[in-house]
Amino acid sequence: MFQKCEGIVIRRTDYGENNKIITLYTREWGKIAVMARGANKPSSRFTAVTQLFNYGSYLVQTSKGIGLLQQGETFSALRGIREDIFSTAYASYIVELLDKSVEDRKPNPYLFELLHKSLQYIDEGYDNEIIKFIFEMKMLDVLGLHPILNQCASCGAAEGEFSFSVREGGFICHRCLGKDPYHIKISPAAVKLLRLFYYFDINRLGSVSVKPETKKELDRVIRTYYDEYSGLHLKSRKFLDQMDKFKDQI
Repeated sequence: MFQKCEGIVIRRTDYGENNKIITLYTREWGKIAVMARGANKPSSRFTAVTQLFNYGSYLVQTSKGIGLLQQGETFSALRGIREDIFSTAYASYIVELLDKSVEDRKPNPYLFELLHKSLQYIDEGYDNEIIKFIFEMKMLDVLGLHPILNQCASCGAAEGEFSFSVREGGFICHRCLGKDPYHIKISPAAVKLLRLFYYFDINRLGSVSVKPETKKELDRVIRTYYDEYSGLHLKSRKFLDQMDKFKDQI
């Protein structure tokens, strides 16, 4: 039985000489893997719809294991991502983070929208780093991680000067700094943005301008928190780090 779904290609793997297995994150079923027979042939009708980041409609034969792709239609190829190496690096990180964070066939329409909107923003030329930070903060709940960002994680105070404590799992105020000697000092701007990126609706994203030093603060906090609690090891992050070093040298 063939069924239609709306999906985004988040991973692709060659299978045999001519076939390809693509992993789709779909609105209807969550993450699924499907076989695209002959997709590696130059004349294949699947060439376009099996490209990484492709967003489209897919007709698939579903099964408990790997399904079979019957046909596909591209809604948006997101060429802007593939034509820029930095955008490719950030988008690759985002799809791998999603891929490694979710189980197969666990529908989550909110997560589908988050992925689609994040890739769309990168494709449209928004600040790649900002989109990455937002996606990372939004993915924390998916991973079962719920940082305390609306008050001090230690005393509950809503007012004060805040730092970030990985040990306490969120912000700690200046009165509680002694409880974690390894707390990360951050600026009021970083405090505001961490809260904003965690709570706000990504569909309402406008023009965001963040100073390079604030970006470094955000990256340090988010990376340290992920390293401590997520258990994820992403190959794309190493590539992203290399690209960032290269960008700094330009």
